[in-house]
Amino acid sequence: MATDVSTAAPPTEAPRAGRRRLPPELSILGVMVGMMLLFEALGWIFVGQSFIANPLRLKIMILQEAEIGIIAVGVTQVIIMGGIDLSSGSVVGMTAMIAASLAQTEGYTHAIYPSLTGLNPIFPVAAGLLCGLVAGTINGSLIAYTKIPAFIATLGMMVSARGVADWYTNGQPIGNLDDSFAAIGAGWWPVIIFLGVAFIFHIALRYTRYGKFTYAIGANPLAARVSGINVERHIVIVYLIAGLLSGLSGIVHTARAISGQAGVGVGFELDAIAAAVIGGVSLSGGVGRMTGTVIGAVILGILTSGFTFLNVDAHYQEIIKGGVIVAAVVADQYRQRRRKSV
Repeated sequence: MATDVSTAAPPTEAPRAGRRRLPPELSILGVMVGMMLLFEALGWIFVGQSFIANPLRLKIMILQEAEIGIIAVGVTQVIIMGGIDLSSGSVVGMTAMIAASLAQTEGYTHAIYPSLTGLNPIFPVAAGLLCGLVAGTINGSLIAYTKIPAFIATLGMMVSARGVADWYTNGQPIGNLDDSFAAIGAGWWPVIIFLGVAFIFHIALRYTRYGKFTYAIGANPLAARVSGINVERHIVIVYLIAGLLSGLSGIVHTARAISGQAGVGVGFELDAIAAAVIGGVSLSGGVGRMTGTVIGAVILGILTSGFTFLNVDAHYQEIIKGGVIVAAVVADQYRQRRRKSV
């Protein structure tokens, strides 16, 4: 017996049709503003200074979170698709070393590659992006075609990439970078790069087939496959993009620091995941927006900067940050249960 399509929608849709729902980012934005006001009040009470009315502190906070934010843009897409990426921090470290080795000043006698000094910054940037792209492609291929869990595949890449970063120069830092390369991380460029990348993928997720496929696979991989989506190929593409953005973050960090450090990026993957989850991206897949991730990255920055401003011990900061992440996941699970019960 044929089913009337008009009756297919659940009965709860009718009363909601006339009710305009507010964007979910508004509540996250409210949390961000509330946190800033809280630190402002605590600053006057315990430090005798303003937290908000300090342009230098706010600039440092925003610049630091820009690097995490670039990674979070890629991680957001992975999580929306129903995956996870634990390798991004290590890819940042590996990229930092490779890009730095090709960006050393001309004539530097102790360069990693003495014959390749003074190169146009396009070459170290291209090498760093290629490094991230290869790592992301390996992650995606392992997950899509060998069917091993994303947790295991990216955990393996996390260990391997960190090993490459340490092996590349036996853990020694790379300095004497060319000014033309360092200009990438100068001033507000890291923030501009972060916001530009976030805007591009906000458009891609909301208005292109790429975004529709990403959400569809995250919501129901089997239904996505039946509807004609090449699930394996799309998984590789999403992880490829995540690796590429991790490589970009490594380049930006190296240019800002004007040196390559093998240990850079430790914990970046957790901060990126935290930014996405705090921004409303569901770990169950199929739900999330790039605008929420941007706000989530800013919230993380406010937390770190605020606790430093109040002279809170770094160990306590990590404990509190962990509690915030757990609270965000609990809130996500609560939203999922409410959505299923309606």
